[in-house]
Amino acid sequence: MPALARNRSVPNIIVSNADYERLTDLATASLERLPEVAEELLSEMDRAKIVRDGSVPAGVVRMGSTVTFRSDDGRERTETLVYPVDEDSDAHRISVMTPVGAALIGLAEGQSISWTARDGRRHELTVVKVGP
Repeated sequence: MPALARNRSVPNIIVSNADYERLTDLATASLERLPEVAEELLSEMDRAKIVRDGSVPAGVVRMGSTVTFRSDDGRERTETLVYPVDEDSDAHRISVMTPVGAALIGLAEGQSISWTARDGRRHELTVVKVGP
């Protein structure tokens, strides 16, 4: 795991058992092709509180959630968190296998997290609103 990822501030996250299983499998299968994002997603899953399917509290980002978040530049974006096959930037669907997608999973409204973009630059985002 990159040293920067180990030293960042990490809020508590919650993930359903089904999302945990599928995301762990996806990240493991992607280790050779997308090692940085796969390792980051595996790290997120390792520290997540796993709850029964259907028990993720309202306001927590899960797969399929539409989330509004503010980046450290003050810009707000609204994206739906999806699996890579469903990614579509024109439709505001962001893959969990992107650095920002991996950072979003399991966060609750009001939580912030630091993450590293593919270009190596550090960013922070804050979840403003989570919808179904």
